[in-house]
Amino acid sequence: MAEVLRKEAFIIPEGMVYLDGNSLGPMPRSVPDRVARTMTDEWAQMLIKGWNKAGWMALPEEVGAMVGRTIGAPEGSVVMGDTLSIKVFQALASAVKMRPDRRVILSDTGNFPSDLYMAEGLVGLLGQGYALRTVAPEDVAGAMTDDVAVVMLTEVDYRTGRMHDMQAITKAAQDNGSVMIWDLAHSAGAIPVDILGSNAEFAVGCTYKYFNGGPGAPAFIYVRPDLADAVEPALSGWLGHRQPFDFDLNYTPGNGIERMRVGTPPILQMAALEAAMEIYADVDMHDLRAASIALQEQFIEEIERDVPQLTLASPRDSKNRGSQVSWRFEHGYAAMQALIARDVIGDFRAPDIMRFGFTPLYLDRNDVSRAVKVIADVMHNDLWDREEYKTRARVT
Repeated sequence: MAEVLRKEAFIIPEGMVYLDGNSLGPMPRSVPDRVARTMTDEWAQMLIKGWNKAGWMALPEEVGAMVGRTIGAPEGSVVMGDTLSIKVFQALASAVKMRPDRRVILSDTGNFPSDLYMAEGLVGLLGQGYALRTVAPEDVAGAMTDDVAVVMLTEVDYRTGRMHDMQAITKAAQDNGSVMIWDLAHSAGAIPVDILGSNAEFAVGCTYKYFNGGPGAPAFIYVRPDLADAVEPALSGWLGHRQPFDFDLNYTPGNGIERMRVGTPPILQMAALEAAMEIYADVDMHDLRAASIALQEQFIEEIERDVPQLTLASPRDSKNRGSQVSWRFEHGYAAMQALIARDVIGDFRAPDIMRFGFTPLYLDRNDVSRAVKVIADVMHNDLWDREEYKTRARVT
């Protein structure tokens, strides 16, 4: 297994153990200079000429190709832009049009709520008997009835890290005549993904987690190459037009994946993401996965040995777990705030999940052991039992 640790590539405050890259990745050292150059050398000096001279208009496809290489997507099948919720809506709206005789969007109760909210919104707009149906994650395959138009799932559960079998579920969906959409928000950049090999029609994901693109970094959408010139984009934005600068009054979809563009790309955020993605240029995702599992296994072993107050919420078998480990504790929010105050950074997910992400690009075995010592101190000495840690902040 090749070495994947690249601590020197990231800015992490001295003394901090950062176990929250599954929510927001740390800043790569290359990002400030890249963004500054985009501002001072391009925006300041070129102004509007930057769209052509600096190649701004091509960034969504160029950065999309960088993301695509980490998820097994061929060149020209991934484009960046907008937020993940927008990309979920795009994929869903295009997918239901592909099965006009069916009316059900199938998902699971472990899906990220925002994905379900977007599905609810689409169903409300469509009317005509469309419905969102959710079942327990383990019941998805058995719920694929002949009225299911689309199956939409997040591969890795945001709370527990439980991982769906992408190949098996995609095959079951397509054997049922349904279109498959995968949300890779907690997969991309953390585990090996073969989206083309899965044969799924669509995939979406964000880039501020494991890809370290920064808060609000643009999302991506993948369309299977054989469908890219046939899907009908519901959000028919200006930059998804075949010839946007002809200023036609009627929409004509662009060629291939470009039709999934919507609005003006966020150039400063795109520059930050491009710099961050360069870290992945020589990272083998299988090596990254192996290193992540090793750190997770160490964490589980040490917590269960030293902190019996916590109950494992993630799957014990690493094959069924993404790149995070979650624990249940009745006072999980307060306990996490106590850890954060001591520079061990994880996060909390209601109702009782303490969540820790493992990114071996900047974490090593010593970091894991340091974190466990702090967790043990907080738990054994009830350091979480203070009023200052019990008041919920807006972001948990």
